[in-house]
Amino acid sequence: MPTIKDVAREAGVSIATVSYVLNNKSTSISADTRRTVLEAIERIGYMPNVTARNLKANQTKLIGYAWHILPADQVNSVMNDFTYFLAQAAEAAGYHILTFTHGYDNWQEVYDDLIRTRRVDAFVLASTQRDDERIQFLMERKFPFVSFGRANPEWEFPWVDTDGERGVADAMDYLVNCGHQRIAMIAWPEESISGAFRVTGYEDALHRAGIVARPDYLWRGEHSVQTGKDALIYWWSLPAEERPTAIITVSDLSAIGVLNEAENLGIQIGQELAVIGFDDVPLVQYLRPALTTLRQPIPEIAQALMTMLQAIISEETPPAHHILLPPRLIKRASA
Repeated sequence: MPTIKDVAREAGVSIATVSYVLNNKSTSISADTRRTVLEAIERIGYMPNVTARNLKANQTKLIGYAWHILPADQVNSVMNDFTYFLAQAAEAAGYHILTFTHGYDNWQEVYDDLIRTRRVDAFVLASTQRDDERIQFLMERKFPFVSFGRANPEWEFPWVDTDGERGVADAMDYLVNCGHQRIAMIAWPEESISGAFRVTGYEDALHRAGIVARPDYLWRGEHSVQTGKDALIYWWSLPAEERPTAIITVSDLSAIGVLNEAENLGIQIGQELAVIGFDDVPLVQYLRPALTTLRQPIPEIAQALMTMLQAIISEETPPAHHILLPPRLIKRASA
């Protein structure tokens, strides 16, 4: 197998010059010399030892990211998209994503092993919660990481997130401008950070519109179709003049539950009841009626996280430690 010495001999340059070209370490190498070296590499079929080079630089060029299987009754295409775009952004920056799994009981053991054996340069976290133990763990160890999502406001760590508060507020303003006054919301349990911001957007929009918030118009439940069904069954048990005329949901999955139960109850979505989801998962555009929803800027989030992480790994100051990116309201027939 050809070595770096063979490349130097073939190109008629020193081994140091070949090394500089391979690592882009010197601006003093002329374009002609660089081209000569690259042509010699191609001619003799030299393959650089990436592993050895990374070890010398004390880097693996691997970013750790935990991957989990959802329960059978749940879908989360947003996280599927995020994983793809994160890998794409990482590869463009010269890194690769190392996916791994762990149980709820042994997550610390898995993270600790990856750090101790120096198999990754950093981590990307997602699906964060209040008092997220992973964030505390990595902060205490001062190990590089970034997060898709926020946690406790007093914790200082680098994150990028969808501005769910603004997105829901925009959707609420749209409903109010359409003439709706009785607007309900389906939310996640209170421990959900992203869910809490979306509820804040809902409540603030009600206040701005001068609409008195009704406690029974805020329905909390797990991320499932059943949550949407249960909420609509309850609201349709109210007297006709008290039923909501519009529902905004914390996710498309719960919105699908609303649409399914509306069919059972004979409710005409888009006419008797407006429904807005959150996420714009691929299939909701094919529902009848097609679902109005909020689309998260997942490619932009992944790119911002990787840009931030590159700076942190290089021990440089990232352009920003906290980035909020707004979702986009996709208007369809359900609202």
